[in-house]
Amino acid sequence: MKKSNKIIGTSILTAIAASSCCILPLLALLTGSSSLLSTFSWLTPIRPYCIGFTILVLIYAWYQQLKPKKSADCVCPPSRSRFMESRLFLGLVTLFSIVLLALPYYSSIFYSSPSVAHSLPSTESVQTVEFDIQGMTCDACSQHIHQQISQLAGMQLIQISYPNQNAIIAFDSTQTSILTIRETVQELGYQIKEK
Repeated sequence: MKKSNKIIGTSILTAIAASSCCILPLLALLTGSSSLLSTFSWLTPIRPYCIGFTILVLIYAWYQQLKPKKSADCVCPPSRSRFMESRLFLGLVTLFSIVLLALPYYSSIFYSSPSVAHSLPSTESVQTVEFDIQGMTCDACSQHIHQQISQLAGMQLIQISYPNQNAIIAFDSTQTSILTIRETVQELGYQIKEK
């Protein structure tokens, strides 16, 4: 039954690929590193195809598991199937795949509400900028961007909107620059342009 193991492995890999846009930022949050995130940003546009492929592979795996087995012509005792070939294992893989595919819809709960340190700079040094951000696919993306920008010095106000695909940021221009903010967002794999 090596074929069924390959099918199950394929469904897990495609579920991981479909949710990589949220898995990788969560891993970066846990490890404190975000330098490799832009390397996997190319997976975001193919996410719907990965979801569809995962569903098709799981349907095929369940079909293979539930279809009647051909009986042997001999009067041999039935061979005992291994755990990796059982319905229980396929059920666990299906549940794991569903959890991964749904990750973009609940991953924002893993991000703490980032707070921005409010030092009181002179009003001349406070600058507000609005950006259009392309590539956010869920609310967790906006949380991840907020988390990274809030680590920059001099941040006063950060409002990132997934539905509007934009960010409004007020910052102390003596401590950081628009270029630094832009580079921080681009390192995460998003396209950004100033309004």
